[in-house]
Amino acid sequence: MVQLENVGFVRKRPGGEQAVILDGVSFCACPSNITGIVGPSGSGKSTLIRLINRLDDPSTGTISLNGDDISTVDPLLLRRKVAMVLQKPFMFEGTVLSNLQRPFLYRNLLPPPAGSDEVVRVISLVRLSPDMLEREARSLSGGEQQRVNLARALISHPEVLLLDEPTSALDRPATDSLATTLREICCREQLVIIIVTHDLRLAERAADYLIYLEQGMIIEEGGVSEMLAVPRTVALQRFLAKPDKEEE
Repeated sequence: MVQLENVGFVRKRPGGEQAVILDGVSFCACPSNITGIVGPSGSGKSTLIRLINRLDDPSTGTISLNGDDISTVDPLLLRRKVAMVLQKPFMFEGTVLSNLQRPFLYRNLLPPPAGSDEVVRVISLVRLSPDMLEREARSLSGGEQQRVNLARALISHPEVLLLDEPTSALDRPATDSLATTLREICCREQLVIIIVTHDLRLAERAADYLIYLEQGMIIEEGGVSEMLAVPRTVALQRFLAKPDKEEE
């Protein structure tokens, strides 16, 4: 379980001014559930998941993983438990298999071969054909690269999976397919999954719980279907009428 309690983040700007990016954010994300975070550009969505991965540390409040304050955990150890998939998939030179083996090389471990349980498991989870393992990773389509990116994050058996705008470069069929894949992964692996997205279609198809973030604060949260069908706040009503399509 990932729990945030009164989390705030202040960024210093040139000239000494301070900008409040997050203010008093509290929520819980549980295993076997997908939490979607939506909101306009600049609302603090991407900053929020960076804090959970300790790419930044909060200015106030605490973030805990299974009851342990993550500020007390070595960042490298934490990132084995909390994996992140970035907006634009990055492929190393070489084959799909060599990309999947990278996390083991970073930890000076023997990389698993193509037929190993680790590799077979993750390519099955992300719906990649075994025939693709020997293809050049950089020659793949955007949707295929995102699936390789996802498989690389899953191969180390994380407890938490963070996704930052995972469908920003994908067309609608690829987005819908990824949403289905994420639901299957969440159930089979019993992961905590948190998705930051501007894509309301992805949120509706993938998430169980939805958080609407604006100006660094949670304005509304609840079940996805209810929030999208009957928004309680003017802010969410306005956002649903014209969601912000820009990247944060």
